Amino acid sequence: MNHPHLDRVPSWFVVLPDCPAAEPAAAALRSRATCVIRHPSGRTWLLGRWADEQAAVATCGDTAIAVIGEHLLSAADLAHRAARVADLADLDQPARCWAGNFHLIASVAGRVRVQGPVSGFRRVFHAGVDGVTVAADRADVLAGLTGAALDEARLAVMLLEPGAPHPIGGEPMWRGLAAVPTGCYLAIDRTGRHRPVRWWTPPRPEVPMSEGAPAFRAALSAAVEVRTRGRELVSTDLGGFDTTSLCCLAAGGPAHVAAYTWAPLDPAADDAYWARKTVAALGAVEHHVVPSERTPFAFSGIGERDDVALDEPCAITLDRRWLVIADRAAARGSRLHLTGFGGDQVLGGSPAHLHTLLRKHPRTALRNLRGYTALNRWPYWTSLRQLLDNRSYREWLLQFGADLTADPVSSLGPSFYWAKPVRLPPWATPDAAAAVRDLIRRAAPTTEPLGHGHGQHQEIADLGGLARMTRNLGQLARQRGIALAAPYFDDRVIEAGLAVRPRERVTPWRFKALAVEAMRGIVPDETLARQTKAIGSHEVEVGFRANRAEILALCEDSRLGRLGVIDAAALREVCGRPLPTRLEFHALYPTLACEIWLRALERNTVPT
Repeated sequence: MNHPHLDRVPSWFVVLPDCPAAEPAAAALRSRATCVIRHPSGRTWLLGRWADEQAAVATCGDTAIAVIGEHLLSAADLAHRAARVADLADLDQPARCWAGNFHLIASVAGRVRVQGPVSGFRRVFHAGVDGVTVAADRADVLAGLTGAALDEARLAVMLLEPGAPHPIGGEPMWRGLAAVPTGCYLAIDRTGRHRPVRWWTPPRPEVPMSEGAPAFRAALSAAVEVRTRGRELVSTDLGGFDTTSLCCLAAGGPAHVAAYTWAPLDPAADDAYWARKTVAALGAVEHHVVPSERTPFAFSGIGERDDVALDEPCAITLDRRWLVIADRAAARGSRLHLTGFGGDQVLGGSPAHLHTLLRKHPRTALRNLRGYTALNRWPYWTSLRQLLDNRSYREWLLQFGADLTADPVSSLGPSFYWAKPVRLPPWATPDAAAAVRDLIRRAAPTTEPLGHGHGQHQEIADLGGLARMTRNLGQLARQRGIALAAPYFDDRVIEAGLAVRPRERVTPWRFKALAVEAMRGIVPDETLARQTKAIGSHEVEVGFRANRAEILALCEDSRLGRLGVIDAAALREVCGRPLPTRLEFHALYPTLACEIWLRALERNTVPT
């Protein structure tokens, strides 16, 4: 496969229905598009800007299929499949088999199917344009096309990120736009009307480790091969268990591997120690250690302009440490960088699985509860009360809304409910709180949990929030000439991980048991014995103090304040002194990310 120099211009695409009424939308976008693909009928179907190597397209009769993203599919593969498709649902089976991370788009006898991966690493949004539904992978493109106004209620929800609960989290920031729900594709008929169709449900977590570990190993190996085949050089993070597995799998492939390890100031952070051990055992991996003092602290440069327009606020704009490695890898000549985001959810899992385990295997659940409370210093009786909570997801969601302005809850405490009960920050206005509560009240009656039980719901929800952050990080990395690949967000990898029995995969007695069992013979044995995980929070505290002036500058003429979402004076007061003990730094991140994003939006709305 040919991999030319990466186009640094933001990529995007729009999908149009197969009807004459869609032509005005096509005409409005055509001058900015570098790629145009037509329905079998001849009408405009897909247009936008993407790299040639990302896309495979084929047509057979009145069926056309396009795949855009990371995959190993060829036009011949898609033509073979298109010849066997008579209905949109006929694509469910291949969508459940193909490896990689991509958008799948089809035009079948005048009907359209648009879907992204279940993690949300690639998004699908839709809006009405001149009476027909138009879909896109970027919300800002649709907002520019429709002239949509910002939605203050959804901006208020962003103050909860990454903990905004399903289904109010992850929605676009403009009125009249919507995201396709997790596990669904968007179907658009011949008249331009749409409906979401569920094609994916999470696996029941019933597979024993003896079967699940080999299946996970095969899925992750295939995911890494998608990214490394045909490349002479790839780069990768090398730190914890998740990135170590990716690095070792990549090292077994045809490409030369350059690995990068960030070394925080915290003397207890031991990623660099374990990375050196791994590299020494592998023998053929090029290794670079990036000391923390050579990377910007959190909040550094937050007042600087950025040429990349994101379609939502993102906390990564406050912490550019990740981009230092992207810069170094790009300078080394890598055009693709592997990262381990999502591995904690897939490999480590959520202790909230104890909620289900307590009802099926109470003795094992109580034993594991004692392990978790001792390991994390959680209050035992508080944890047990959470485990005994039998509220439905709808009941819990309504209570979440009622408690939005209650005292903050520590992010380090137990979370055996459906999700961690995060709060709005104290500078959120009463109007903002009322708007979020209204969204919750309207959504709750028809909302179902994302997974089977508390644990799997938490894992899928957390994957979604983290995938959206990583998607934005990838757009920033692309500006630096390098693509960010996150195999743990692939459908096949998620399915293989979440299918393993929680009592074997998620336990206080073994650190990431699934990774250990799946990676035997690939990751060096001494590395598999690791029982630690580095955090790197020291840089956040130092960065807050060092960049206080820039943070306070964001409070001046606050855009969120103009919109009535926050009390800018209250925010400024908090930022002007050490944070009170009841607040954690993560409470600041979404607010400041929104301020940065709104300022960027004033400069640039639609990628060109």
